[in-house]
Amino acid sequence: MLAGWGDALKSRDLLKVAASATASVLVLWPQATFAQSSSGSASQSLPSVVVTAPEKRTAATTTRRSRRPAAQSTAASQRPQPKREATTVVVEIPRGAVQGYVAGRSMAGTKTNTPIMETPQSLSVIGSEQIRDQKPGKFDEILRYTPGVVAGTFGADTRNDWFLIRGFKSDDIGLFLDGLQLFYTSYASWKLQPFNLARVEVLRGPSAVLYGGSSPSGIVNAVSKMPPAEPIRYIETGVNNFGNAYLSFDFGGPVATAPENGKLFYRVVGQVQNGGTQVDFTPDNNYFIAPSVTYKPDADTTFTVLASASKTDTRGINFLPYVGTVVNAPFGRIPTKLFVGDPSVDTFKREQEMLGYQFERNVSDSVTFRQNARYAHVDITYRGFVGNGYTNASAGDIGRYNWYAKNTANQGNLDNQLEYRFDTGPVQHTMLFGLDLKTYRIDDYQIFAFGTVPSINVFNPVYGVGDIPFTGTDPFRNFLLTQNQLGTYIQDQIKFGGFTLVLSGRNDWVSTSQGDRPTGATLYNREDSKFSGRAGLIYNFANGLAPYAAYATSYNPIIGLNASNQLFLPETGEQAEIGLKFQPNGFNGHFSIAVFDLKRQNVPTTVPNITPVLQNQTGEVTSRGLELEAVANLAPGLKMVGAFTTYDLFISKDANPTLLGLTPTNTPQQIGSLWADYTFQEGPLRGFGFGGGVRYVGKSFANAANTLIVPSVVLHDATIHYEWQNWRAALNVINIADKTYVASCASDTSCFYGDRRRVTASLAYKW
Repeated sequence: MLAGWGDALKSRDLLKVAASATASVLVLWPQATFAQSSSGSASQSLPSVVVTAPEKRTAATTTRRSRRPAAQSTAASQRPQPKREATTVVVEIPRGAVQGYVAGRSMAGTKTNTPIMETPQSLSVIGSEQIRDQKPGKFDEILRYTPGVVAGTFGADTRNDWFLIRGFKSDDIGLFLDGLQLFYTSYASWKLQPFNLARVEVLRGPSAVLYGGSSPSGIVNAVSKMPPAEPIRYIETGVNNFGNAYLSFDFGGPVATAPENGKLFYRVVGQVQNGGTQVDFTPDNNYFIAPSVTYKPDADTTFTVLASASKTDTRGINFLPYVGTVVNAPFGRIPTKLFVGDPSVDTFKREQEMLGYQFERNVSDSVTFRQNARYAHVDITYRGFVGNGYTNASAGDIGRYNWYAKNTANQGNLDNQLEYRFDTGPVQHTMLFGLDLKTYRIDDYQIFAFGTVPSINVFNPVYGVGDIPFTGTDPFRNFLLTQNQLGTYIQDQIKFGGFTLVLSGRNDWVSTSQGDRPTGATLYNREDSKFSGRAGLIYNFANGLAPYAAYATSYNPIIGLNASNQLFLPETGEQAEIGLKFQPNGFNGHFSIAVFDLKRQNVPTTVPNITPVLQNQTGEVTSRGLELEAVANLAPGLKMVGAFTTYDLFISKDANPTLLGLTPTNTPQQIGSLWADYTFQEGPLRGFGFGGGVRYVGKSFANAANTLIVPSVVLHDATIHYEWQNWRAALNVINIADKTYVASCASDTSCFYGDRRRVTASLAYKW
C-alpha cells in the first residue's frame, strides 16, 4: 500500500496527489462529493466580527434527526451551527477571529468545532486583537505570553522564528499553517507574517494522532486571514527606533455575482518591511503578499484558494562566547550591536511560495466532508563568516569560520476528513475519519572551512575582507533527502451528560531516503510504520468547573541527518496529563491548570563543542511540569492574559551516563507572564487606551554539564493607543528598561543576545 502512495507522493504535481487521495476516500464513502473547510476571519482587528444569520439550505437533507443543523452561509463558515433567529448576532468562528482576548471554540484539538471547555487537552488561542495590541515584530513574538512556550529562543535573531513547547524545540516539527504542517530541516525554514493571521493556536501535548509527524510536546497552528463576508479596506504604516519601517494593507469583501452563480469573496493581504535592527549591518527586510478567494455555490459548499509569496533579506545571527556576554571578559562585555561577520560577504535570503485550498461540503445535517491541501516551496541562501570563540580573549579577538549553505525544499500536504454526527440513545457522537499524505524533499548543500577567515576585534571590527573561496574543501553535506508519509486516523467524541470522552487512533506508513546530489544514487533508505493513540475524558460541571485527564502517544519520523551524516531515527513520545479548566458562569474568560509527565525518545539535541552546530539523538528526555493560564475580557475595554509554567526537564536515558539527570542547553525551566490592555469606552478619553506586560524567563544552561548558567531575566512591555473615527495610532515598546541580557546559549561559544528596547510607532486607517 505504501509503495503505491509513495509513487504518488514523489510526484511534484499536487493535483495527482489530490486525485489519488480523494479517490480513496470516495471508495470508502461513495455518497461524498468534493468539499472543503473554510476558516474565516471576517474582520480586521479594528472592527468587530459580525456574522449574519444563516441562509436557508438548498442541498438535500437526511431524514435522520440531527442535533446539529446545517452550516451557516458566510464565507467563513466551518460546519453546522445551532439554529438562530433571523437577526444579526456576533458568532465566534472556530478558526476565525477572536472577540477580545477570549476564544471559546477551536478546531485545533479535535479537527471539529469543539468548545475549548470540552477539549481534554491544554489549548491556548491568541487572537488578532491581542496580536494587534502587542505588536509582535515577528511570528515567535506572538507566543511570548502563552503558557508552556518559550519564544524567541535565540533572542534577536532575524532569520527564523524559534520556540520551545514544554521544554522541547518545536519550531521545526511543530509549526502548522491552517492545519497543515510546515516542517523544516537543515536551514530550509519557513517565515510566517503576524499581519496575515486571524489567530494562533497552541495545542500542548502529543497531537500526532490527528496531525501526523509533529512535536510530542505540542503544535502551534497559525490560522490565515480568509475572505470576509463584509468589506475590509485597511492600511497601516509604522517605524521603530532602529529605522525599520513597514507598510501593510488588507483589502477584501464580496464580489458582485448573479444569484444563480453562487457567492464569491476575495482578500489581499500584504506588507513591505525594510530597515535595520539592533545589530550593525543586519537588516530585517520582509516582503509578502497573500491573495485568497472563496467561492460558495450554495449554503453547504465552500471552496477557498489561498496563495502567498514572500521574501526575506537579512544576515546571520552572531555566535558569541559565554565569557563576554553572560559574564565579563577581561575587556568587559561584547557590545550588542557588534556584527561578527562581514557585510561584503554575509547574507541570508529566503524566497517562499505557497498555494493551497480548503474545501468543505455539508452533505447532510449529519455528514461533512473536508479536504485541505497545500504545496509549498522555499529557497534559502546562507553565506557568511560565523563566530567560533576567542583567538585572544584578553584582546577581544573572536575567531570565525567560513560558511555557505544552499537549501531548497518542496513540501506537499493533503488532508481528507469525513465528519459524521449521530446519536445512540442519550449518547451523542462526533466521528471523524481521516486520510492524510505528506511529501517532503530537500536539496541540502553545506560547506565550511576553518582557518581561512581572519579574527575580528569586538571593539575595533575591521570589515571589507572580501569573499574567501572554499578552495580544496569538500562539502560537509551534499544530499537529497526525501520523505513520504501516509496516515489514516479515526476519532470519536462521545458526549453523555456532562462527560465528553475523546478516543483517537492513527497509523502512519513512512518512507525516508537519502541520495547523493552529484550522482543521484540512493545512499540510505528506511521504511517505517507505527500506531499512535489518544484517550481523554473531561466533565463539565454546571458551575463552570471542568476536570480532565488524558493519555497520548506520538510518532514522528524525523527527516534529517545527525552529526555523522546518518538518517535520524524516528522519534516517539508519550504523555499523561491531568488538568482543571474553569469558566465561571456569566464570566467572559476562563482559567486552567495542567500537570503533565512527558517523555520524548530519540530527541535531536545539540552536540557540544562542535561547529557548525550539529545534532545527535539522545536516548530519552523527560519533561514534568505545571502550567497555569488565565484569559479574560474583564470589562468593556479591559482585557488580560496571564500564564505561568514550571517544569523539571532532564535527560532520563542516554548512552553517556554522566548526562543522566542533566538539562539540555537553551532550555529555561520556568516562565511567567502577565499582560493587560484597557481602552476607555465613554467620556472625553473615549478611544484612548493603554496596556502593559511583564515577562519572566528563568535560568538555563550553556553547556551539557550544566556548570555554565544563563541567568533569569524580567522584561517589561507597554503600549498606548488611540482610536478616532477610522484612525488608530499606537506606540509599542518592548523591554522598556532596555535591559541587556542573553536569551540562551547552545554552548560556551554560541550565545545570543535578547532584544534591546524596541519602540514602534504605527498609524492605521480603515474605510
